[in-house]
Amino acid sequence: MTECDMRALAPNRSKQQLRSAALTARDGLSEAERMAASQAIAARGLPFAVESGAVIAGYSAIRSEVDPAPLMQRLAAEGARLALPAVTARGQSLVFRAFSPGDRLMLGALGIPEPSPASAEVVPDILLVPVAAFDRLGHRIGYGAGHYDFTFAHLRKHKPVAGVGLAFAVQEIKAIPALSHDVALDYVLTERRVFDFRSS
Repeated sequence: MTECDMRALAPNRSKQQLRSAALTARDGLSEAERMAASQAIAARGLPFAVESGAVIAGYSAIRSEVDPAPLMQRLAAEGARLALPAVTARGQSLVFRAFSPGDRLMLGALGIPEPSPASAEVVPDILLVPVAAFDRLGHRIGYGAGHYDFTFAHLRKHKPVAGVGLAFAVQEIKAIPALSHDVALDYVLTERRVFDFRSS
C-alpha cells in the first residue's frame, strides 16, 4: 500500500484495521529504505533545543520499526542522557533505565531488548515513541497494549514530557479514531518531514 493509499483510508475503519494496513505498508519497505529513513531522521535531529543532561528515552526497534539508534547516538554526542523502557505489566507505566550505546541488553518480558534491572531508573524529559500509524493531529496507533498512553499520563502528573513519534512516511493515515484516554504526540518525525502538533 502506498503513502497516498494510506492517507485515503476511510476514517471509520477500526483501529485494528488501520493498524494492520499501516503495519503492512511499513513491512513493505526494504531494509535499505528503512535504514536510509532512520539515518535521515538522525541527520535532521530533533526539531527543538535539548538541554545538556536531558534524559531522552528511546526504544529497542523490533520488527520493521524505525530504528532510533542513529538519532539516539547523535543526541548522546550532543550531551543528552539516554534511557530505554522496560515493560512491567499491562496497564502500567513503563519503567525507564539508564542506557549508553554499546551497553549489553537483556530480553524483557515481551522479548524486547532492555537494560538490566540493575541499571539506574530515570525519569525521561523526552520520549521517542514507536508508531504503527499516525495522523496530522498527532494521534497515534501503537500495538494495542496502551503502554505509552499510561506512561504519558503517569509522567505528566509530575512534569512536562515531550512525545516524539518516529515513523515512516507510509504510516501516515488520514484520521485515527482517538479515545479520551489516548495521548496525542507533540511531534512525529519521518524521513520526509517534521510534524509539529503542539498548536493543533
